[in-house]
Parts: sequence; C-alpha cells; structure tokens
Amino acid sequence: MKNDEKILVVSFGTSYSGSRELTIGAIEKAIGERFPAYEVRRAFTSQVIIDLLRERESLKIDHVREGLRRAREDGAKTLVVQPTHMMNGYEYMGLMAVLEEYRNQFDSMVTGKPLLTDEEDFDKVIKAITENTASCDDGETALCFMGHGTEAASNMVYEKLQRKLRDKGYANYYIGTVEAKPSLEDIAKRLREEGRYKKVVLKPLMVVAGDHASHDMAGDDKSSWKSVLEREGYEVECILEGLGQIRAIRDIYGDHVQAALKGLNGS
Repeated sequence: MKNDEKILVVSFGTSYSGSRELTIGAIEKAIGERFPAYEVRRAFTSQVIIDLLRERESLKIDHVREGLRRAREDGAKTLVVQPTHMMNGYEYMGLMAVLEEYRNQFDSMVTGKPLLTDEEDFDKVIKAITENTASCDDGETALCFMGHGTEAASNMVYEKLQRKLRDKGYANYYIGTVEAKPSLEDIAKRLREEGRYKKVVLKPLMVVAGDHASHDMAGDDKSSWKSVLEREGYEVECILEGLGQIRAIRDIYGDHVQAALKGLNGS
C-alpha cells in the first residue's frame, strides 16, 4: 500500500453502532477492496456524534477537518474524498467548503460525487432498491421509502426518484421524507386514493438505519410512520436496513471513486 495515496470516506455519522458497521463500515470496506493501492480512512461531519461516541464507547473518529490534517501530516500526496451523502444538500455543500480550505495542501485532491447525482445514479439506485425488495412487491403491498429531506434545492431528487420509479413501471413504490416533501401525509393520501393495498412495507432511504429509521419510521410514538399507517388500517412491516447494506449501493460509491480518479489522471 502506498503511504502517499489515501481515500477519506466522509459520512455524517451515526450513534447506532450496529448499523454503522453494516453500512458506513461496509462502504469503506468495499472501497478498500476495489482500490487496494489506497489507504481508506473514515471521517464524520457531525461533531455531536463524534463526541457522543468518544464518551459512550471510547471510540475515536476524526472530524473531517481532523481527517484532512492527519492525512496531510501522514504524508498523503494524493487524496480522494468520497462522501456517503445522498445528494448535493447542505451537508455536502458544507463539506465542499471545508475541502477548499485544504485543497492546496495536497499535490492532488479530488472529490467523489454523492449517491444521487447523475441520471445513471438514479437508474442504479432504482435497480438496487427494487431488486432488494422484489419479494415484497405482490400487488397488494405498498413499498414506502423514507428519506431525510432537505430545504436545499436538491430535495427534488426525491420527486425525481419517484417519477422515474413510475416511468419504469414500479407502481407500488413510494418515496417520502421526514423533514420535507413528499411527506408522510402525501404518501398516505396517495395510498388512500389507490385503495388496493392491504399492507405497507417501510424502509429507510438513507445510508444508515439510524435514529430517523428507528423512531420516526418504526417507533411506537403516535406520530411515527408505522403508527400513522396502522391507524389508516394497513398491516405495517418495518425493515430497518440502511442503503449501505445493499451491495449494489456500495458499488455506486465505488464507481464515484473511480470517476474521481479518472479526473485525477486526466482521462
């Protein structure tokens, strides 16, 4: 392994230890296996989560600034930064601003794209999530995916994903968000209008099945997606698996690293 070539995989982070290694850890491992000449390192953007993990688990994880400084101090000349963000939202824009501060401290530094960036990404994600849930798509079950949502313009990726699912014939798939549009209310209205579903399967449209998935989606609180849809009369099944657990999703991040490296090499 060349000491001067490193890949920094940057995630928001999660305090859910089991899901963390099944998702973020699995993405990092897949990237390391695909690019064995590079040392793969981890960094989070959430200082709150970093502090919590240090206090609760004595686990030391670099903030992205620390990760960049350490890479420089450890002699990295070529640095590839691959975010696990879903889209070009505020978190991603904040990361890009930090990277600009350090760009001239490396001989070469390139950044991979978020999961949903190009048209090809949408097609790959749709293929991944529909193949992963194909056994649930029986015509009487609605498959609803819960994304985070953002006030940034990039929130349109959810509606775009929904539209492309319909265009590809996946009529029983629904995309919603916790903090933006489409909302749970939007999904519930559409399910009522369809009037043909007996069951709803809920899955997070997030890299990690963390707090939102466990509480906002699958929790017992009356405002959770599970509780609301049960009151609507549906049988509800919650699958607490983050997107990072799907191999095809991990492959997309690897493709983005590969594209970044092509840019680095000028090809």
